[in-house]
Amino acid sequence: MIRMVKSRIVNLIRKEFQQLRRDRRLLAIALISPVLQLVLLGYAANMDVERTPTVVLDQDRSEYSRLLLSRMFSGEQFVPAGYVENDEQVGKALDEGSASVGIIIPHGFARDIRSGDHAEVQMLLDGTDSTAAMVGQSYAEMIVKRFSAEMAAGGAVGAIAGGLVSPVARVWYNPALESRNFIVPGVLALLMMVMTTLLTSLAIVKEREVGTLEQLIVTPLRSFEIMLGKIIPFALIGMVDVCLVVFVVTVVFGIPVQGSVPLLFGLAGIFLLTTLGLGMLISTISHTQQQAMITAVFFVMLPMIFLSGFVFPIENMPPPIQYLTYILPLRYLFVIIRGLFLKGVGLSHLWDEAVILLVFGVVIFLVSALRFRGRLE
Repeated sequence: MIRMVKSRIVNLIRKEFQQLRRDRRLLAIALISPVLQLVLLGYAANMDVERTPTVVLDQDRSEYSRLLLSRMFSGEQFVPAGYVENDEQVGKALDEGSASVGIIIPHGFARDIRSGDHAEVQMLLDGTDSTAAMVGQSYAEMIVKRFSAEMAAGGAVGAIAGGLVSPVARVWYNPALESRNFIVPGVLALLMMVMTTLLTSLAIVKEREVGTLEQLIVTPLRSFEIMLGKIIPFALIGMVDVCLVVFVVTVVFGIPVQGSVPLLFGLAGIFLLTTLGLGMLISTISHTQQQAMITAVFFVMLPMIFLSGFVFPIENMPPPIQYLTYILPLRYLFVIIRGLFLKGVGLSHLWDEAVILLVFGVVIFLVSALRFRGRLE
């Protein structure tokens, strides 16, 4: 009896492997996707703060201010993102996202050091990424304190013992550095991507599996009518999800939309072109719902989540991986959502991201629509 049970189980296992071997596409997905995810996660998973773009306003323009800046940029933590002439330009750089840290060295910095008085250095930090802001603040304060000790010892510039130099840090957009203010708005983008991409691909593949898609093809309906009839419901579902998420974020979590709500919905609608297009594209290369789900999750969603800046700072990734992130539409949507929720900026500051998102959406949607139409015909 035991031998018969063992034989039946062995035969069943053999059948499953034979079925997997016949399904070459599923076999390739099962073997390639773990390696791909490991490589991406291995390069992207870095919570250290490195190469943080830093804008500088040096109002003192002295030997001491230049020495402090050389200490600031001598390591891997900070890289100069530009030297500006006034406070407004510092704020503009932080609003646009071209810099995450602003260093302001006031007039009289060198005079205070020489006279032994207390000198201050102001640091402005972008708090939209609370973890990066906290780590960056600790790095900057450590560098300034080391410089202060060096000045107090009188061993850096001349023989005059200087006074203490202290950092004065101000966190913008998220003063309390609450991580949920950074994470929760980003969930809006993730839900839009997951729901619309996955539901669209699974629904179309299911129609093909049960044979109803072929029945639609032989009806008087044109191919573009079938396509619109399939994707419009999921576009509406995506916008309903946006409404629900915005309601929960603002009412339950108490994170108001600082910017324009209509602009948020408009740019979210543009992003739907990308997700719906990806859903159609996945449905054209998948024969079963299982293939569609695995392809969507492992080759579209997880790479976007890892590399879009939602979990790991893009600045910490190796340069080749950073270049790869530029082809991920989710990266630009995260900038838009956090800019509207936390910074309260308008379209003038988000114009570049909006245009890139539109280009991605139109191209992906057109390519997917043409391929989907070809499969119908």
